[in-house]
Amino acid sequence: MGGATEISGLVLASASPRRLDLLRQIGVIPAQVDPADMDETPLKGELPAPHAARLAEAKARTVASRHPGCFILAADTVVACGRRILPKAEDERTARKCLSLLSGRRHRVYGGLVLLAPDGTAHSRLVTTVVTFKCLDKGEEAAYLAAGEWRGKAGGYAIQGLAAAYVRHLGGSYSNVVGLALHETAQLLKGAGLHGF
Repeated sequence: MGGATEISGLVLASASPRRLDLLRQIGVIPAQVDPADMDETPLKGELPAPHAARLAEAKARTVASRHPGCFILAADTVVACGRRILPKAEDERTARKCLSLLSGRRHRVYGGLVLLAPDGTAHSRLVTTVVTFKCLDKGEEAAYLAAGEWRGKAGGYAIQGLAAAYVRHLGGSYSNVVGLALHETAQLLKGAGLHGF
């Protein structure tokens, strides 16, 4: 893992293998991984940015109750078209709907990030990345859907995969779109004395 270090007392509150890979990229291996496994349904009238922030903190607090004395790192990624929160695509119909919404448009990816200290203090960041997709033709849309990469992904796409070919412009953190804003994560960990960077 090229210099990655296990940080004792750090728990990653996520089931995402992408978040684990991203942490390894900056030399961090959590001592434990414990997904929060909670309801992620937006509240009535909840906007995308507050939704991402709320879920990240809720995940951290849910997992903290199972790991007293530990630091809990939690994140949530929300893909939004305007005020609309796009779902995690679990079926092809949802993925197709997401793709047609994103095609030829600019959208935002909000990353809620929380490091919860053992004393219950939450240190949080909200990261926004602006992504612009090219206009997808029917063939491109069909090929992407057939590949199945969209499954379980917020907004129905994975920027680190085939969808990279559709991204005309990206403003902000690339790693945030993958699932964890690494610069902000590193700063939170450094601030807590968990890593030197």
